[in-house]
This record gives sequence, C-alpha cells and structure tokens, in this order.
Amino acid sequence: MWHGDYGFVLHNLILKDFKVRYRNMSLGAFWSLLNPLIMMTVLTLVFTVFFHNSTRGYPVAVLCGLVPFNFFTLAWSAGTTSLIENAGLIKRVPIPREVVPISTVFSNCLNLVIQFGVLFAFTFVFGYRVHLAWLWIPVISILFVMFTLGLVLATSALDVYLRDMRYVVESTNTVLFWLVPIVYGFEIIPKNFAEIYSLNPIAAMVMALRRILMDGVAPPSSLLWRLALGSILTLAAGWMTFRKLERRFYDHL
Repeated sequence: MWHGDYGFVLHNLILKDFKVRYRNMSLGAFWSLLNPLIMMTVLTLVFTVFFHNSTRGYPVAVLCGLVPFNFFTLAWSAGTTSLIENAGLIKRVPIPREVVPISTVFSNCLNLVIQFGVLFAFTFVFGYRVHLAWLWIPVISILFVMFTLGLVLATSALDVYLRDMRYVVESTNTVLFWLVPIVYGFEIIPKNFAEIYSLNPIAAMVMALRRILMDGVAPPSSLLWRLALGSILTLAAGWMTFRKLERRFYDHL
C-alpha cells in the first residue's frame, strides 16, 4: 500500500504542507526557531524574575517542555482539519485516505527536528554535555510521534462528521499547556496524583527529555513503559477509529 505511487504522494504532501505553512512569510522556516525562543524567554522572565524560580538551567527545562508540546499542538490541530482541507484531492485521487493526516504529522516532524536543534544548542550553552543517555532521544521521539499519529487519525476522521472537532482540539491544547510540566517540575505534583499524571504521554515525553538532557541519565523504566503503552494504545485506537469511519467519508466531504 505504501510503495510506489502512494509513497510518492506521501512524500509530496509532507513537503507541500511544510512549504505552504511558511509561504509568503519574510522569515520563512526561521519562525520554527523563533517561536520556542520567544516563548522560552517570556516564561523564563516570568518564572525566574517575578516568581523567583532558582532552578538551574531553567531555560533548558522550559525548552524540554515547549519543543515536544509545540510539535504536538501544531500536528494535532493541522492533522484534525487535514481531510476537510484536502477534500478535493481525496475525491480525485484514489489513495489511502490515511495518507493525508499522516503526511501532516510527518511534515511537522521537520519542525520538531529544527526545534530540537535549538534545544540542543541551549543544552550546551548551559553546560550540559552529550552522554550515552542521549541514545534514548530517538526512541522516546518515535513513541511520541506514534502517540500524536493516533490522536490525529481519530480526530481527523471525526472532523469529517463533526466539524467543530477543531475547536475541541484547540481548547484541549490550551488546557494541556498547564497539565504538562512545561513551566514547572514533576516534583511539585502531589503524590496522590503523580501516578495518574505520569500516564499522560506528553508529560512523560517532557520528563524523559529532562532526565536525559539535564540529569544525564536514562529515563526510568516505569516512565518509558508508560510512554510506550500510551503511544501504542493511542495509535491502535486511532487507526481503528479511522478505518471504521472512513467508509462514508465521500458522502460528507
């Protein structure tokens, strides 16, 4: 299914999404660098100067949260509306319909790679160094992309029938910003909520990144299996939801 022409379509959709996002912008893809830097600067100012947070390497801690969170929110929002926005292509070209939302997520992976570059640069600036634990970064990143793919497959299919899904996603992303340890550490979470909190794959991704880049150790196995389990189950559920709902896409697009 993914060989030949379908692979060609997926490749071109990924590049199209990336190019269209920055078309007619004077700074182009440079916004991928500016966005996390601006947010990191503002959050660092507020929480270190105004709230007197003395955490060592706080800007790095913030970027460990912002980089995966930015990828997640952009991919989830764009992926949710991808079928509606590409309705003409879906009706004209006989391709697997899941190619469209999948290409949107993979397109945002290019942004993720760029922003990881910013994160690594600040990691070195604040005195952290490369070590063997960095080998876990591709593993947790792949699991996180799988989790995002699962959500995108489910909500993009639902958006064909319920056109207000995009607003549900946007509102959820706003709430998630405060439910993910971006501006604070996991240690402030009350113990009776800690187990449930760590089941959130986004929070698990952020905590794993901080352990790797700032503590210089591999993420604990308990955190890794939660991230893996949450990602695999979400991808499976999203795939089944998409398959079940796609039968009547043509009537609603």
